[in-house]
Amino acid sequence: MKPAGVRKAPPPGPAIAISRRTGSGAHEIAEQTARLLQEAEPKRSIPWTVFDRQLVEKVLEEHHLPQALARFMPEDRRSFIQDVMEELVGLRPPSWVMVPRIAKTVLHLATMGRVILVGRGANFITARMPNVFHVRLIASVPTRIERLQKQNGLTPEESASFVRNEDRAAGRYLKSHFRVSIEDDTHYHLVINTDRIPCADAAALIAEGARRSFQGVFGGSK
Repeated sequence: MKPAGVRKAPPPGPAIAISRRTGSGAHEIAEQTARLLQEAEPKRSIPWTVFDRQLVEKVLEEHHLPQALARFMPEDRRSFIQDVMEELVGLRPPSWVMVPRIAKTVLHLATMGRVILVGRGANFITARMPNVFHVRLIASVPTRIERLQKQNGLTPEESASFVRNEDRAAGRYLKSHFRVSIEDDTHYHLVINTDRIPCADAAALIAEGARRSFQGVFGGSK
């Protein structure tokens, strides 16, 4: 028998985790998906929120870490030697300290629900959570280079170098911390190639796929 006054924890709410290739349009698609989902919600309901760049700030806030650490938290995942050296000189906590904290924050947000989590291994952190709809966004290297060039005012060479470095970093991060390959698309409910599907259509596909998935989990529209 439960003690009087002890409330049962509410069940997890619906959530989406988006894995993406750099330059595949993830931020724009996530924002559009949140708007589409919110439009179908009753008035005054808890809003759908995207955690992309904001996820770093949320991790720092939840674990009472200084905001200055944000610049030491790119999604990579530096080498073991870099981790040790930076820890020794007091620049930042090493990745084996930070990744569990990131995972804890991601799990907290995914349990609260009505969130779209972009990157940071969120798909693998939430892999066993039936309330989470898992998405992968891909695009060809030329398309991604062109997108980043336009968005960030880079030269073609700078954009190409950025894409290569980010792809390698993301691959190392997933392999090192989650023991998975970035090339394995079987982890996701939905994989979208933004070479062929415009961002607005990709958002519509994700929103509809998520609604259908949530109906199966929650027994109704969420």
